[in-house]
Amino acid sequence: MEIALIKLLLAHILGDFFLQPNSWVTEKEQLKLKSAKLYCHVAIHVALIFLVFMSFNVWKIALVIGATHLVIDAMKLSFQKIKTQRLWFFIDQLLHITAIVICWSYYYGNNIDFSFLNNDRFLLFAFGALLLTSPAAVFIRVVIARWMPNATNTTGLSTTSLQDAGKYIGIMERLLIYLFVCTHHFEAVGFLLAAKSIFRFGDLKDAHDIKLTEYVLIGTLLSFGIALVVALAVLAISL
Repeated sequence: MEIALIKLLLAHILGDFFLQPNSWVTEKEQLKLKSAKLYCHVAIHVALIFLVFMSFNVWKIALVIGATHLVIDAMKLSFQKIKTQRLWFFIDQLLHITAIVICWSYYYGNNIDFSFLNNDRFLLFAFGALLLTSPAAVFIRVVIARWMPNATNTTGLSTTSLQDAGKYIGIMERLLIYLFVCTHHFEAVGFLLAAKSIFRFGDLKDAHDIKLTEYVLIGTLLSFGIALVVALAVLAISL
């Protein structure tokens, strides 16, 4: 990757995540475009570009990125609501990175190569990863739905959890297994299974519910099994 792009991304990370106190974020959300911290934040981004390049010859790209950063942050502050803060965080970061890449491509004459999108191996591995997200979650939920335990255990304590937490935990563990197998680190799969077993041991021990234990084991083994089958199939097809 071009070193200039790395420096621009480094300046962005430093400015947005290391040199922006929470008090600044709070003030910007309260005062929006009237907040002096907003303009200080943008100025820091511009200064960081000069710093990482150790030169003032990049003043054009520094000013353009500073201006786009101000516009993007202003748009975020103007349109985000309490319920959409998480969504706007990702939109904000995506727009910043896109602006940086476009500026880098324009000022340094580097074309972004998207030819990998037509690569058979890339599409195959991407398909396998997508298959292990929501499609696999739906399949597992349908299979084990008949064994789902009651909302309370035998001790009368509620067994409810965070909304959709099990779904996202399952997706992350399947993607990790997929990554480990596709990179030929099979030993890491065993560590992942052991780690999950340790975390769930306390819950299952305290539940005193054989049905809950069996339900969790079925779901876990099914999730691991699907991830392994898909990963091995992708590896076999890609050879």
